[in-house]
Amino acid sequence: MSEALTRMYTLRFSYLAGKKALISPCAALFGVQTRTKAFRHIELPKVGAVRLRYKIHFPEDGQYTIEPLRVTKLAGRDPLTGRVVHGKIGGGIKMKHLWVDIHRTAPKEGPPLVERVMSIQRDLTRNAFVALTISGDKVRYRYATTSMKPGDLITTYGDIPRIPVRPKEGDAHPLGALPIGTKVCCIENLPGNGARFAIHAGVTATITRKISGRVCFTLPNKQEFAVPQECMATVGQVSNPEYSSIPIGSAQANRLLGNRPSSGLWHRKTGIHGRKLRNPKKLKVTSVEPKPKTVVGLTLPGLPKIMVRPPIRSLVPV
Repeated sequence: MSEALTRMYTLRFSYLAGKKALISPCAALFGVQTRTKAFRHIELPKVGAVRLRYKIHFPEDGQYTIEPLRVTKLAGRDPLTGRVVHGKIGGGIKMKHLWVDIHRTAPKEGPPLVERVMSIQRDLTRNAFVALTISGDKVRYRYATTSMKPGDLITTYGDIPRIPVRPKEGDAHPLGALPIGTKVCCIENLPGNGARFAIHAGVTATITRKISGRVCFTLPNKQEFAVPQECMATVGQVSNPEYSSIPIGSAQANRLLGNRPSSGLWHRKTGIHGRKLRNPKKLKVTSVEPKPKTVVGLTLPGLPKIMVRPPIRSLVPV
């Protein structure tokens, strides 16, 4: 009887015709083999990881161009599987995409890079204005600041002097060269990665402090980041600050923006629900140093150990 109970409360695995079959307790008691029904698992994309509104067709050769790029609307579908992931996206007017160069690089030694603003244009795929700049034989699109206008000269510096520089709006400096309290935008998360923070209309960040080769800045949502002092940033505020205060006006105008109507079940909350008190957000640090490998040992004897390599570039909360 003890052997039967042992077989009953023990899960065994068997391989039939090259496939794994799970033995249930009752099946183990009577010697009957049963298989579990196979379900197909569908992985949905993470929020913000995949663009669900439209797909941009970049040149096949990868060369930068100022020509408007073709855009294909996805209407809330996953570009890989074609399944509807977001049901409130669809429709809208036809648009073209302007390829903005998010890298403001300059030589660390010698004269800085000087560009002239040719025109300020509107891109329908983003809420901020873009500036067409020219330097020698290179013509590129850049994110425009609030006071930028045609004919201005914008300079990109690559050195970090001992004394902080006097910032001028539109110029790009490493964060370590700017004084504390400077308003910046188009900030890199790692040196050479391009602008990642404060790139939307009217957004600006404030440099708060400098600690051990890193510069801390605060975004409008009170989130604070610490990045290496070599990361580039543009002085000033992103253009089109009135974007968030412009009313849509009508349901048809909302459809032209590519938004489908909601179900109508949402109701505005009243003051009876109270006010939520949240703790201040933690400081996030961007690191480039690789972490040591982690050795994971399995419990069953005879199985090899697995080497787990964590990602090199990650946001590590402190």
